[in-house]
Amino acid sequence: MMQLEQLFERLKFEYLPDQLDTVCEQAAKKQLDYQDFLAQALETEWAGRNRKGIESRMNQARFPHIKTLEQFDFEFQPSVDRNVLRNLSGLAFVERGENVIFLGPPGVGKTHLSIALGVKAVEAGHRVEFQTLDQLMTRLKKAREENRLDRTLKQLSYPKVLIVDEIGYLPLSRDEASLFFRLINRRYEKASMILTSNKSFADWGEVFGEQVIATAILDRLLHHATTVNIKGESYRLKEKRRAGMLKNNPPAGSDDSPEPNTATNEEDPTPA
Repeated sequence: MMQLEQLFERLKFEYLPDQLDTVCEQAAKKQLDYQDFLAQALETEWAGRNRKGIESRMNQARFPHIKTLEQFDFEFQPSVDRNVLRNLSGLAFVERGENVIFLGPPGVGKTHLSIALGVKAVEAGHRVEFQTLDQLMTRLKKAREENRLDRTLKQLSYPKVLIVDEIGYLPLSRDEASLFFRLINRRYEKASMILTSNKSFADWGEVFGEQVIATAILDRLLHHATTVNIKGESYRLKEKRRAGMLKNNPPAGSDDSPEPNTATNEEDPTPA
């Protein structure tokens, strides 16, 4: 008969061996029968593997920071429908290969919510990747220059959820817009995307250089999509006002009026 250590090695158990004494003690205290003891032992091994898988997928996702839905301040942004976010957090949209698009001015929580849904997807076992549009364009253009664009587009089609942040902060050339369209086309009806933009759909023609490409992109993105419009004040301005750095509701055009916030900072832990 094989020794227990040999069985662990052949079954490639990594977590149960170190916790076996504890599992046995708990089983004795609870007077578990053989089946319940076996279930508890296997659950211990599975829990360890699941934690390791989540950690690995979190690293692969390249989130700029970790955010959760529980951390989102719905009281500060009442325009966000809790029921819509609750339904999205069930990840049915991921199973169906549908998209989610967050629209709103800078600082209202678009990036926070996109990351929070991405974290939910990672915890559910899905592969997720986060990119700003600028990072994505740099990657695609470099791949084309090195004659490996098809390979890169194929790689970007693998994640079950691809998050593209900050659409509209910088305009794209027609060439860049064509590259983005090729990516959208690759993932269309196959895998989900979560996008954030500070521009309404009517302004995407300016973002992508021309209306024809913008229309083609929107046609595919919106065919199966949930759009969440967020209206409200920037979290960052709220925190500055709370700290006394800004006056409450300064008159337009006054010296105390805040400068428009036109960019997000990936290192800033506040929502975008």
